[in-house]
Amino acid sequence: MIVGVTLFGFSLTLLAYILAKAVYKRIRIPFLLPVLTATASIMILLTVFNVSYETYYIGAQWFDHLLGPAVVALALPLYRQLPLVIKYLRTILVSVSIGAVIGVSTGLLLAGELGVKEELQLSIVPKSVTAPVAMDVAASLGGVPALAAVFVAVAGIGGSVISSYIFQLAHIHHPLARGIGLGCASHAIGTAKALEYGEQEGAISSIAMTISAIVVSIIAPLLVFLLY
Repeated sequence: MIVGVTLFGFSLTLLAYILAKAVYKRIRIPFLLPVLTATASIMILLTVFNVSYETYYIGAQWFDHLLGPAVVALALPLYRQLPLVIKYLRTILVSVSIGAVIGVSTGLLLAGELGVKEELQLSIVPKSVTAPVAMDVAASLGGVPALAAVFVAVAGIGGSVISSYIFQLAHIHHPLARGIGLGCASHAIGTAKALEYGEQEGAISSIAMTISAIVVSIIAPLLVFLLY
């Protein structure tokens, strides 16, 4: 029974992503980003066939274990583009720090203006950093780690989807600008999107994602203290 349930969750996730990626290769529309369409497809299937998330996750959890190695693998393009990173290191540090402050403060202010509960507001704070860091930061502030993970996913997918339109409208073509924007705003999912543009964008995005996580961990408690 356990083996069957495990294979179900694992196979469903893998198949959904493979099909979503195949569609994305043929129809290059941002809203058909594989992580978005695969997630939506799985949600619909689980709802239609009345399968609980807990049952599905028994098999799907194995993909969580691959997240660590996948992030570590980003070191390769970073190593290849090390001269570029060193050349623009000051620009990267300043830009990501400013982006992190804006990301945290605007999230708090918008949530406050909308009148959502304080617990929910504190869960929104680390939305732009990778999930493990965001969950720890949210917990330390008094937020809900599970909700923080949801906001991280929304920020990652949303940023990756609209980035193409923003870059086009604002005429942003430089690898540094694209990489910093995606890594700072949309963490690992944004970094995967950045790699579609090129290795330079992916390398910059990976370091922006890392620096953003560090900066948010430091400034989030301070900003919460000042705004509350």
